[in-house]
Order: sequence, then C-alpha cells, then structure tokens
Amino acid sequence: MADIRPFMSIRPEKGKAAKIAALPYDVYNRKEATVEVEKNPESFLKIDRAETGYPLSVDMYDEKVYQRAHDLLWGMVEDGSFIRDQKKCYYIYELTMNGRTQTGITACASIDDYLNGVIKKHENTRAEKEADRIHHVDACNAQTGPIFLAYRSNPVINEIVEKVKAGEAEYDFTSEDGIRHRVFVISDDDKIAAISQAFENMADIYIADGHHRAASAVKVGLKRREEHPGYDGTEEFNYFLSVLFPDDQLMIMDYNRTVKDLNGLSKDEFIEKIKDNFEVTTLSEAKHPDKKGKVSMYLSGKWYMLSAKKELLEINDPVLSLDVSLLQNYLLEPVLGIKDPRTDERIDFIGGIRGLKELEKRADSDMKVSFAMYPTSISELFDVADAGLLMPPKSTWFEPKLRSGLFIHRI
Repeated sequence: MADIRPFMSIRPEKGKAAKIAALPYDVYNRKEATVEVEKNPESFLKIDRAETGYPLSVDMYDEKVYQRAHDLLWGMVEDGSFIRDQKKCYYIYELTMNGRTQTGITACASIDDYLNGVIKKHENTRAEKEADRIHHVDACNAQTGPIFLAYRSNPVINEIVEKVKAGEAEYDFTSEDGIRHRVFVISDDDKIAAISQAFENMADIYIADGHHRAASAVKVGLKRREEHPGYDGTEEFNYFLSVLFPDDQLMIMDYNRTVKDLNGLSKDEFIEKIKDNFEVTTLSEAKHPDKKGKVSMYLSGKWYMLSAKKELLEINDPVLSLDVSLLQNYLLEPVLGIKDPRTDERIDFIGGIRGLKELEKRADSDMKVSFAMYPTSISELFDVADAGLLMPPKSTWFEPKLRSGLFIHRI
C-alpha cells in the first residue's frame, strides 16, 4: 500500500512560471549555473544553486550559501512571485518532447514507504552528494526539486488525468530546450480521493530518477522526527515532493561510456581481445545499437558494432543481464582494466541526449574509445528493484528532465 498524498503547493504566480522553472540543480557545474542565473535572474537555479550569488572564492557548501537559498525562496513568496495554495491538491505535470508526451501526478510520498521498501530504488547514493541537499532542504524548510517516481499504469488515474487535461491549464509554456510544460490543478475532492485510493492499492512505486534527492529528503524527515519526538506522522516532514508517472509513458535513453586509453594495447590487440565475448563488425557510418545485446563502438575514426555472444545473452539475472553489465563485466574490466566505474578516472559517462557526435568528439580529443549503449528498459529497472538489487552506475538516462521551482513543498 503506497501512501501518496495531496499537498498545499507553493508555486509560481501564473505569469512567472516560464521564467522561474529551471532544470535540476545537478545538471550544471558551478560555472554553468552562474551563467544561467546571470542570463535569467528569475531562474529557480539561483535558489537551488545559491552559490551562484557569490564569487568563486566562497565555498559552495558555506553556511551562508544555504542561508541565501532560504532568504531568496521566502523573499519570492513574500513579494508575490510564488503563491501558496490554501487547499491540499494534486497537480498534473505534463511534458512534451519531440512530439512524445508523458503526464505525471505531482504529490507527496511517504518517507516510511521509502524506508520499508514500498518505494523501491535501483541505485546506490553517495553520502557527500546527499549532504548538500540535506543541508539545502533543512535550511530552506522546503523541498524544491521533485523526485521522479514511476508506477505501473493505472486506469483510474489515467481516466481522471485525461478528464482534467481537457480543461484549461494553470501553466502552459515551452522552455528554451523546446520542451512544452503544462500544469493542471486537481482540487475536486472526489478526484483527490479516487487518486489517493488508486495509489493505496499499489504495492510498489519505483524511483526512476532523483535517488540523492529522495535519500536527502528522507534523512531530513528523520532529523525532524528526532527534533519533534511527539510527532504523529501527519507532519509535512514525513513526506517528500514527487512526480509520479505511469510506466507506459516513460522513455529511458542510453547512458554511454568513453574511456581514456586502451590499457596499453594496440588497436588491433584491443579488437582481438574484444572478440572473446563479442562479434565485431565494421560499420560504414555512425549507428545506434538496434537491440539488446548490441553496443556501438567508436575508435580511431571508425564505428564498429559489438554483438554479445550467445552465452552472454542467456545470463538469467536482472542485473548481470543488463547491457551495461555485459559491457562492464566482459569488456571494460577484463580488457580495459576498469574495475570500479564509480571511482576510475579513466572512464566518463555521457547521457544519450548528447548524441553519437559527442561520443566521437570525446574519443577524438581527450579520450580514446567510446561506447553507445542500447537503452535500459523500464521493465528491466522494475525487475532489478523488485529483486532488491542495484544497477551499475549510470545505467539510465531519463528525458525530459522535471523542472524545479514549479512546485515547492514546505516541511
């Protein structure tokens, strides 16, 4: 039983949503974030990345950075840039990218569901990445970036969503990257009750993207429980901001790899070693792999298709059978010596949104060889999470990215 609840959102005044909405905080490095805020001073990035208001000499984790985030957020509430809803609502968040639409329910999910495994994860988190968002949420007294959750498509929710979307949108704008964003408010009590009941009937919810934001929100909630020993479970700090999408609307893109050298091998020696586990064919042009078990490789100005041999395709394990696992276990580690992709500085990861040209560019400049993956499927993600297992790092790249600043959950 999933405990998914409506909430009273703090959100942009209707005419300001397009200017305020920003890509997630971790899409940018510090320099890029600063440029973005200079370009658009109303961007929510100035709150999510408050160090943009200070020179580089100021540590981005300095206490005054988090205080600035707090002051900017609540200052925008006071000046009317953000409004506060006076009733607990659900919100529909629709994103359209390249003609493909996905529609989620913005709501609050239970930290207890995260702790007891109703909300399932498929990635490990790193303490140093959690620490920043823990401090940010705690200082702002609010969750500002939604966690991207997925659930198995539900006809009751689908019907309500379609009915509400037939009405007028609260926000409707197209961001600079060409993605259209529409938001609708669900304030009708019967619809709210039906959605809540539909989620309550679900045994499993899955984190698609935002593992660090989720872990941080949960840890702030646990901290608040310690600070308020008389809590009864209804307090807002017991819940975290989420957008929940049906699985049949989601698209996972490839998450690709590029490696700095051939581990002391010549090109010919490298290709011969690959042939132990993969069939290697030369391509006449750049091509994405067209099915599971295939990897495109770019090396020394040429593209190759690597096809995993039959015995690799017969592996019956939700993690070890993933294409990213096959590449890691049968090429990157034994041939290129990449034992731990989380820490090895010889490997880098490139989201599929950057395309094959980026893989060529990197291999022709600061790296040596690039690999384009066939995307992990949403069913593979569910299978790994259902088994209580974890994927290798950088297994999934979701597009489009949810914007921060459209919904804020005060805790």
